[in-house]
Amino acid sequence: MSGGQMATTTAPVAVLKFGGEVVADASALAAVMAEVAALTRGGWRFVLCHGGGPQANALQQQLGLEPVKVGGRRVTDEPTLRIMKMVLAGQVSVDVVAAAAAAGLSAVGVSGVSAGVVTARRRPPKVVSGGGAEPVDFGFVGDIVEIRPDLLRHLWAGGFTPVLNTLAIEPADAAEKPALQVFNINADTVSSAVAAALAADHLFLMTGVPGVLRDKDDPSTRIPHLDAKAARQAIADGVIVGGMIPKVEEALGYLSQGIRAVHILGATAGALAGEARSAGASGTVLTGP
Repeated sequence: MSGGQMATTTAPVAVLKFGGEVVADASALAAVMAEVAALTRGGWRFVLCHGGGPQANALQQQLGLEPVKVGGRRVTDEPTLRIMKMVLAGQVSVDVVAAAAAAGLSAVGVSGVSAGVVTARRRPPKVVSGGGAEPVDFGFVGDIVEIRPDLLRHLWAGGFTPVLNTLAIEPADAAEKPALQVFNINADTVSSAVAAALAADHLFLMTGVPGVLRDKDDPSTRIPHLDAKAARQAIADGVIVGGMIPKVEEALGYLSQGIRAVHILGATAGALAGEARSAGASGTVLTGP
């Protein structure tokens, strides 16, 4: 099949991740939801996985709390966890579901806590790039133990589109207590793990750039396609730099777990539809091995 088109014998399964920046831009969110709705009418099954960083920062500052990040990663102490619950499972989830409804989608807001879709344990202190030589305690940030996608499939079967936030819960075998601990997890991490658990045909990661660029300041240098070997070479050669490195490395790790293709694309009108129609047409598609 020509033009980079990726065909499947059944209805394509896709996970779309986007950050709070997209949610905060009403026109961008409306455009994305319209494209998801059109693809869903065409038989695609989506899980929409969202972050909420800007909204969390704004609420923290309104409450007189200063966001703390180490190496670009949020430290989640107890007050911050309360804010993440309010923002992710409240404000942002509702805003995404409302925009989805306006586009004609039957969307349902779901937490990773719901039915134990995302279980996790507290991340131990660890040395991270940009965080100095000492291990960093990120507080109530979780490392994923398991993804249980039964609820997501149940919603699909009923004709609904899940809108998943990235809160997680500790496994039910944790020590007896009144409530199981909730954790905050990065949206890229959750979306990739969910896509792997679903053996998704496509994982779409929306970013502030239109894909992997040879020159990070020049969108015209977008690389349409990278296999795993070429992507690792691009990192080694300094073509992939900065925050794109962990995004690409994590995506590559999940390709071996059943995801057919990972797309990095911008949140511009038509980008998602273009990538769904022809891989690499409007973003960068990563494939194995």
